[in-house]
Amino acid sequence: MTTDELQQISTIEQETQGQYQHHVCVCVAAGCLSSQADVVQESLAKEIERQGMGDKCHIKGVGCMGLCSRGPLVSVDPEGVLYQNVKPSDSAEIIESLGKEKVSRLECSTEIPFFQHQKKIVLENSGLIDPNRIEEYIAVGGYGSLVTCLTEMTPSEVIDEIIKSGLRGRGGAGYPTGLKWSMVAKSRPGHNGKYIVCNADEGDPGAFMDRSVLESDPHRIIEGMTIAAYAVGATNGYIYVRAEYPLAIKRLRNAIRQASRLGLLGNEICGTPHRFNIELRLGAGAFVCGEETALLASIEGKRGTPRPRPPFPAESGLWEAPTLINNVETFANIATVIRNGSSWFSAIGTEKSKGTKVFALAGRVENTGLIEVPMGITLREIIFEIGGGIPGGARFKAVQTGGPSGGCIPENFLDAPVDYESLNRLGSIMGSGGMIVMDETSNMVDVAKFFMDFSRSESCGKCTPCRVGTAVMYDLLARITDGEGREQDLSMLEELCDLVKNTSLCGLGQTAPNPVLSTLRYFREEYNHQLVSSE
Repeated sequence: MTTDELQQISTIEQETQGQYQHHVCVCVAAGCLSSQADVVQESLAKEIERQGMGDKCHIKGVGCMGLCSRGPLVSVDPEGVLYQNVKPSDSAEIIESLGKEKVSRLECSTEIPFFQHQKKIVLENSGLIDPNRIEEYIAVGGYGSLVTCLTEMTPSEVIDEIIKSGLRGRGGAGYPTGLKWSMVAKSRPGHNGKYIVCNADEGDPGAFMDRSVLESDPHRIIEGMTIAAYAVGATNGYIYVRAEYPLAIKRLRNAIRQASRLGLLGNEICGTPHRFNIELRLGAGAFVCGEETALLASIEGKRGTPRPRPPFPAESGLWEAPTLINNVETFANIATVIRNGSSWFSAIGTEKSKGTKVFALAGRVENTGLIEVPMGITLREIIFEIGGGIPGGARFKAVQTGGPSGGCIPENFLDAPVDYESLNRLGSIMGSGGMIVMDETSNMVDVAKFFMDFSRSESCGKCTPCRVGTAVMYDLLARITDGEGREQDLSMLEELCDLVKNTSLCGLGQTAPNPVLSTLRYFREEYNHQLVSSE
């Protein structure tokens, strides 16, 4: 596949779509599908035929449009209209309105802050292209960055571009992506060479960022992984994805077949000596397998438990070979960084946190859904402008970022910027991108207990601090919420938090105390209120 051949596919696709006067796009990501978006799409297609509009109107399923709380969503171009809460019975009215008056009762303005305050890099194609067709991905520039890397750049030049971009891993820890790539590139290959692994084992409660990207733009991940493979000298890759994501799995498998058919995966990619293949591995739902060494053990067919580091996977990972592990969102940034340049990317965000971040905005907020914002945006802007504020006029109380490994941030820090360093200072983390909003009805001790219950049940049990510590912490929290807690229980809770945080083997145990520590730090009066009086 050459640049000219890619351009030819792009031109044919654009000309084909240009034959139609109207384009009707239906969100067929999991959120809208749960509200029968597939039935809506079928109904619209039938209506187009009934009204004799088949030669003028093109209908297709697309990925996530973001505003999940108002699905099913349907967009109409070139009118630039977005319809919300669409039902199959609305189909006739929508098709009849093409080129005429829009259906005002269904309209969702795209001028609202939810759309206007976002900046899309990872999600730039989501809601616009059909994830089942590689031609549509190519028509918007897809795989162009891969061809550029293979034909115009050396592996070291690719890595330098990623380093200069300032991109940090979006899986939670925020480790510099280019630095990790350079470590793998410098490592001596194992018996089976080197490996690329995409961590799509998204397990945080309330998180659906990776799932949406995989469902909406799967070729973006394949292109990012293939560029990474060229840069570090890997020939085989794995996408480790949760078995609970059947739609993402289906679209990934389809995308891998399509890319292989066009010579964008396999041997002699784009007519060069570079070869790279991708396989899927399905996770069984263990949260601990989001930790990279546990994930690698699971791919190898072993029980998914972490191992001590060093050696790090960059030196000795999958089958003891050097292995590069990045999460879905990290790989989804790569093609755009190469296409637009490192200086373009590094101009977005803050001094130490470059680019954008995708969040799953959920909980007690008007506009729940998938958003992508520049690093450095404030929590207030996310929750009250993009999110539309708290339903029913209730008062905001806290926002949980980073899932079970994160913390609860109170109202007085709403103007804090969202970046790695700021969230760490507040006792939370960026995490993979879960963001759960809570209002005044939330009991923060119950919140801490919920996340501790999750952590103790997901502990692999390999190390004693996590296995026993999280269980004892849960029991203490349960005593407090049952009205049986005493002052000494809070002291014990704090001691256990310190112990588990500093002695656990992996990130699950090391960060499990964060919800407790942050709620004790900001909402201690709620703990005190539920204690049994010592008098």
